[in-house]
Amino acid sequence: MQSKNILITGGASGIGLAMVRKFASEGCHVFFIDTNHTEGTKLQIEEHEKGLSVKFLEGSIASFDEVQRLIQHIPGKLDVLINNAGISHIGKVENTSEADFDRLFQVNVKGMFNCIKAALPKLKENGGGSILNMCSVAATIGIPDRFAYSMTKGATLSMTLSVARDYVADGIRCNCLSPGRVHTPFVDGFLAKNYPGQEKEMFDKLAATQPIGRMGTPEEIAELAYFISSEAGGFITGSNFNIDGGFMGLKM
Repeated sequence: MQSKNILITGGASGIGLAMVRKFASEGCHVFFIDTNHTEGTKLQIEEHEKGLSVKFLEGSIASFDEVQRLIQHIPGKLDVLINNAGISHIGKVENTSEADFDRLFQVNVKGMFNCIKAALPKLKENGGGSILNMCSVAATIGIPDRFAYSMTKGATLSMTLSVARDYVADGIRCNCLSPGRVHTPFVDGFLAKNYPGQEKEMFDKLAATQPIGRMGTPEEIAELAYFISSEAGGFITGSNFNIDGGFMGLKM
């Protein structure tokens, strides 16, 4: 992976942040898209101080024109696209507004489409490469109060399979990761907002839903993302990888 060009969306925090650091530490040239100016700039400076090649591209994936413009900042070829950016929503059909539905679709589905469509010419120019989409166990199992979010992850899984089929002859691999619960700042923020004073109790309850007895870490997700995206994963395409502490395979 030395000197390969990697594009990661949503790279300023959580799983995306861990991916940026992992790929950069392996000698890749990492470009990451995010809307968070403060955290994106901070990450770029931190990685530069380590002597690593990281470039922050500020913008929204919800606009195809914006994504096309940002991708032009990547010199030459593109080896790997990781569609990590996404937003969540708590609610059933009844308490999901049309605005909520549109907001999630705009980022999680249309945003992923925008990035794949804009990146394909560079991947083809390179003679192939890897696309990795962040999916979720919610794509294949019913999770309570996650209607709109689950809808977008079902679309992610279908999009992954379709792209893998359509571009296998171009040497482009497409896969997705389906994490269970991962301990990110989003989880801490969700607990603080919805369960003030009960954060630890609720955290332990959420962690216990994984048979392995804990939440995953962003770094664990990044390690699998690196393997699939590297030449070591060159025989893998059209696959969905559960990384969920046994949530899907060991349900009681």
